[in-house]
Amino acid sequence: MDNQFDIRNHDTRDPNPWLAMYLDSSIPINTLTKQALMRDNNSRSTRYFLPFIKFWSKISMFFIHIFKFFFPKFFNSSKALHRILAWGLKRFVSPDANLLIFRHFHAGSEILEFIAKNVDGIQVTTSPLKPYDFDGVKDDLFLNHDLNLYNFVIKLNSELKEKGLGIHKQKNLNLDMISENQFNHIQFPKKWTNVLDLRSAIELFTPFYQLFLTANDFVRASNSLQLDETVAIYTTQILGTPGHLGLVNNKHPMVPTSTYTAAYRLVLHGLATETLHEILVNIKLDKSKDGVVTPA
Repeated sequence: MDNQFDIRNHDTRDPNPWLAMYLDSSIPINTLTKQALMRDNNSRSTRYFLPFIKFWSKISMFFIHIFKFFFPKFFNSSKALHRILAWGLKRFVSPDANLLIFRHFHAGSEILEFIAKNVDGIQVTTSPLKPYDFDGVKDDLFLNHDLNLYNFVIKLNSELKEKGLGIHKQKNLNLDMISENQFNHIQFPKKWTNVLDLRSAIELFTPFYQLFLTANDFVRASNSLQLDETVAIYTTQILGTPGHLGLVNNKHPMVPTSTYTAAYRLVLHGLATETLHEILVNIKLDKSKDGVVTPA
C-alpha cells in the first residue's frame, strides 16, 4: 500500500485530510482511482502551481473571449487542439492525473451503454470512446466526448417520445458492458517533467480549448458538464434508487453557468462519473455472487 494511505503513519496531532478521505467509505469509488485522486490532491503541483495557473487561466480566458468576439473563425482547429492536448498530457501531466483523465472516457462510455441497454423498447446506438494511448487523444477525443453525450440525450429522448415510452426500474439489469477491473493496463510517462496535477492540467488546457474551438463548441462543452444530473436521473430510474442523485454536483442543465468555472466543474464531472460507475460495478459484483440483482 502507498505510505500516504498507511494508517500506521497517522498523527493525531497532524492528521492527513487525504488519508481521512481515502479511508472514508461513504462515497463509492474505484480503489485505484481514489488513490490517484488523493495523491493528486496532496501533490506539490496542487499546492504550489495550481493557484498561479488558475489566475493565468482566468485572465487568458477573458482576453480570448474578447478576441473570439471580433475574430470568431480565427484559430478554429479541433485537430490542432487535440494534438496540443496529446502532447501536453504525455510530457507534462503526472501519471495519477493521466490515469484519472483516461479512465473517465472508459467509465463514461460504459455508463451511457448501460442506459441504452436497460431501457425497454428503444434501440439507441452509442459511440464508445476508450483511448488506450496518447494517439487516441488526437482523434478529437474531448470534442467527441461532448458531442456523444448530447447526441445520446437527443436520440434517447426522441425515440422515447416517438414510441410513447419511459424509463422504468429494471428487474433484470444488463451489466455486460460494465468493467470490473482497476484500469491499470496503461503505463503513463514518469519523466521529471510529468508533474502537473489534474486541476492544474485542466486549468492550463482550458484556454487552449476556448481558443481552438468555435464559440458554440466551447460553450456546449462547458454546459455538457451539467448533464451529470440528467445521466444520473436516467440511471436511478433504471435502478429504482433515487438516493444516488445526492452524489451529483453538476446540476440544472437548463440553467447554464459561466464557462469560467468549467475547469473546476470538469473535476466534479469526473468524480460523478467515477461514483456512478462504481455503483454499477458493485451491483454487477453482487449479481455474480448471488445470481440476482439487488440495486440497493
